[in-house]
Amino acid sequence: MEATAKSPVLLYTEQTPNPESLKFVTNKMLYRGTADFREPELAVDWSPLATALFGLPYVKGVYICNNFVTISKEFNYDWSEIMLKIKEFIKNYVESDGVILQEGFAEAMAAIEAQTPQYQGDDAELVVRIKELIDTYVKPAVEMDGGNIEFKAFDKGTVYVVLQGSCSGCPSSTVTLKAGIEGMLTRMIPEVKEVVSEAG
Repeated sequence: MEATAKSPVLLYTEQTPNPESLKFVTNKMLYRGTADFREPELAVDWSPLATALFGLPYVKGVYICNNFVTISKEFNYDWSEIMLKIKEFIKNYVESDGVILQEGFAEAMAAIEAQTPQYQGDDAELVVRIKELIDTYVKPAVEMDGGNIEFKAFDKGTVYVVLQGSCSGCPSSTVTLKAGIEGMLTRMIPEVKEVVSEAG
């Protein structure tokens, strides 16, 4: 039996609204889901790829989702100096079949999320609707920009969300949050008064 030739790994970059983040898109599925690493400690436990990237002095954050990796850089570096190095690094890593994420990552993150408060009565119904709106209308848009948004909590009319990937620390994310997400949720669910971003 002949060994099947591996298809080459193709990689290109996409700008994100955040000048400090760049999206590196591959033609391979890296991880079905979202994995946000803002510091090396979590990466060491779960993602050999993110850990390797944190080994580069200019990498500040790593966000892995489907077929792309969003890199947030340290402020004192310019993309023109580091973009090709990161591109080459990711391409070589994927081509050598390096481990992207350890088994059990999604389950571990789900267990942490399960510790969030449970909602009763009307609030429980509202939370389901809020999550559906975020998943249907907001997530696909921010994913195209190399980021992610996660529902965190609902309390007395305020929706708390966590911004990940390129959305984290992005100058335009406040506008998106207030004008876009808050505007949509308050129109569609009158009980929602405001949307606030929290650190993940």
